[in-house]
Amino acid sequence: MENRYRVTGKIIARDWPALVVLAAMLVAGILVYPRLPDLVPAHWNFRGEVDNYFNRFWGAFALPLMTGGIYLLLLFVPYLDPKRENYTRFDRAYQIVRLGMVFFMGVIYATTLVVALGGPASLVGRVVPLAVGLLFILIGNYLPQARLNYFFGVRTPWTLANEEVWRRTHRFSGYAFILAGFMFIVAAFLPPPANFILPMACILIAVVSTIFYSYLAFRRVSW
Repeated sequence: MENRYRVTGKIIARDWPALVVLAAMLVAGILVYPRLPDLVPAHWNFRGEVDNYFNRFWGAFALPLMTGGIYLLLLFVPYLDPKRENYTRFDRAYQIVRLGMVFFMGVIYATTLVVALGGPASLVGRVVPLAVGLLFILIGNYLPQARLNYFFGVRTPWTLANEEVWRRTHRFSGYAFILAGFMFIVAAFLPPPANFILPMACILIAVVSTIFYSYLAFRRVSW
């Protein structure tokens, strides 16, 4: 069917910003590799302390490779979706989210490299919540445009059972994600562990309220 989602040269060309970021990440990894320490910070706990490390190779290339994998997954996973034709109905929104994910990973990678090369460790506690917040605001703005599918959006038994429930729930979840995103931004200016606890609580509230709303919407539509 011609109206089904397909990865074409036109789609790849439109994604040029993501390709530039991916290339920049790989080039940065190659350039900084000789300067990286043997152990590169890979994870921070809720107190802002490093609790896991990469070796030098994975410190330089794990995030670029992971980002490339995420991009390809988002690009091709619609082929597996029984509702594949619906992706053409929110093509622009899906592309923006795809690009947003790549830019988000690029920021995380850049922050990790700066800290690994001697930058202040506190940078992570500032940049990561800010980046997550902006990503959530971006996703929240485009969630209401998503159409019924099995991979992107709020997929509860009730949203997948009814297109009107899907539409109402995604309108609600868009506001919930935007609000959670702003809380992440606020958290970027708080000390640990508040900069972890506040956004995590907001995410939990956003998820639970969205699931509950989808159930209520289904009940209303079914009556």
